[in-house]
Amino acid sequence: MRTVRLVGAASAAAVVVAVHTAVNAALLRRPAAAPPAAAERVSVLLPARDEAHQVGRALAAVLASTGVPDLEVLVLDDGSTDGTAAAAVRAAGGDPRVRVLTGTPLPPGWLGKPHALAQLAAAASGSVLVCLDADVRVAPHALAATVDLLRRHGLALVSPYPRQEAVSAAERLVQPLLQWSWLATLPLRLAERSPRPSLSAANGQLMALDAAALSRAGGFAAVRAEVLDDVALVRAVKAAGGRGGVVDGTDLATCRMYDGWPAVRDGYAKSLWSATGSPAAALSLVAGLGAVFVLPAVAAVTGAGGGRGRLLGLLGYGAGVASRVVAARRTGGRAWPDAMAHPASVAVLGGLVVRSWRLRRAGGLAWKGRALP
Repeated sequence: MRTVRLVGAASAAAVVVAVHTAVNAALLRRPAAAPPAAAERVSVLLPARDEAHQVGRALAAVLASTGVPDLEVLVLDDGSTDGTAAAAVRAAGGDPRVRVLTGTPLPPGWLGKPHALAQLAAAASGSVLVCLDADVRVAPHALAATVDLLRRHGLALVSPYPRQEAVSAAERLVQPLLQWSWLATLPLRLAERSPRPSLSAANGQLMALDAAALSRAGGFAAVRAEVLDDVALVRAVKAAGGRGGVVDGTDLATCRMYDGWPAVRDGYAKSLWSATGSPAAALSLVAGLGAVFVLPAVAAVTGAGGGRGRLLGLLGYGAGVASRVVAARRTGGRAWPDAMAHPASVAVLGGLVVRSWRLRRAGGLAWKGRALP
């Protein structure tokens, strides 16, 4: 009887999550398919460290943008050793809108990306700053649509979530949890205006800020030591009186964040400890996700709790799969058969959280050749 109650409670929670995911999918702000031209100067900030294989394609996509008549593109070579600066210069092809800057050494107390973005922001002259990662490919209308979202809704920061490309089995197992996590758990419209730090989400792959609002928030210096600088920046902007958060970027940009299991494993190791806050919070998160999305699947397979336990387990498993399908269809991901592996995805995520904290406590975390504090 106790097993049945546990499975029933877990399955009920999974159903609630599925319903919330569907509501969020309906409320997610969408960009205009044919946005108006931006009526202000837009500065694209592209930090790059050892991105010679990526920066040219990223830059070419930006330079093909439409609807941004007053555009400047700033690329910062952040101590690269692979010819990133030369690759950016070649890709710019003498276009006067592009400047390639050389980054300064990393000061104490700063992490690499916030420091690179701070240098780019200091050199920018636009009233809108668009932060872009080198592995992101924007559509021609993406910049105009992003500026339109920012201004039409009176936001200080807007983060159009790119469509995440997942190719290998490891990527398909783990990467869809990124967009599922905020669609499933975060009340998007409330989060957009609430100053509560817990109600914040963003993706630094593509993010636009009102330059004045960024200044009021303390600039990138406000997040100088943050591993998850994008989420921290949303919190800083909201604490300074601005509004902002995640919007639909499915048709605006694509990004293959990691290539294969080693990249997935190491990429999440550097950030999951920060995302979970503390070992106790991490343990609670892993246990909670396991109870809601793994336990029902186990009950459905093993028949724990008898026939009723199996039926309740099937309900919970189906709700978890349904929430993943909704998230995938709303964000341009692969729904089938990947969503059916949701319990396995959650289990792997739990292992990644544990590994991240183990490396953090052992002092073994690094990213792009730089040790993380």
